Amino acid sequence: VEKTETGLISHLVNGQTVTTEALMLAVGRDPYSDGLGCESVGVAREANGAIKVDAFSQTSVPSIYAVGDVTNRMNLTPVAIREGACFAATVFGGTPMAFDHDTIATAVFSQPPTGTVGLSEADARAKSGPVDIYNTTFRPMRYVMPNEETRMLMKLVVRQSDDVVIGCHIVGPDAAEIIQAVGIAVKHGLTKAQFDATCAVHPTVAEELVTMKEKWVPSVA
Repeated sequence: VEKTETGLISHLVNGQTVTTEALMLAVGRDPYSDGLGCESVGVAREANGAIKVDAFSQTSVPSIYAVGDVTNRMNLTPVAIREGACFAATVFGGTPMAFDHDTIATAVFSQPPTGTVGLSEADARAKSGPVDIYNTTFRPMRYVMPNEETRMLMKLVVRQSDDVVIGCHIVGPDAAEIIQAVGIAVKHGLTKAQFDATCAVHPTVAEELVTMKEKWVPSVA
């Protein structure tokens, strides 16, 4: 990061630069488990303090369970709630239940906001092989009338072998609200053909998710 008279210039590893007035650094958090007495009862922890648990949130001591951020699995409030519900069903409900941490929709409430669920394009190629990419950038209709320049970006990552949508990424107004609903479709393995068969709600920005038909082809220099 280079400081200049007009702001900050961030030099990216791909050679590009981004000039901004400020820079936010997110370094993450370590679970705060000191003082809980884990050592005295034999509850195993990771080097960063995270309490080790199995799929059912059971620690190395069979009678002790742990859920939420202290386990450092996915540090989100709704995830902790679901982990707790699964714990209750397992221990008190007589129905062993493990929470599935795969394919959880998340959002960043920035400006513009972002929403994402499933795999990124790079991760999808590494884990699933060939993928098809559908993306679009546009100015939502509600910003066209007042002549504002606010834009949206939407991207679908589709596994070629079975046409399943394995990733969805949105940047723009209401991204968080939209990704919550799309998360249902991606979580349950809907295909691109099923997205296409869903009628659009017009005029909305979300309708772009069911009207993207052209595969993205990278330009060749």
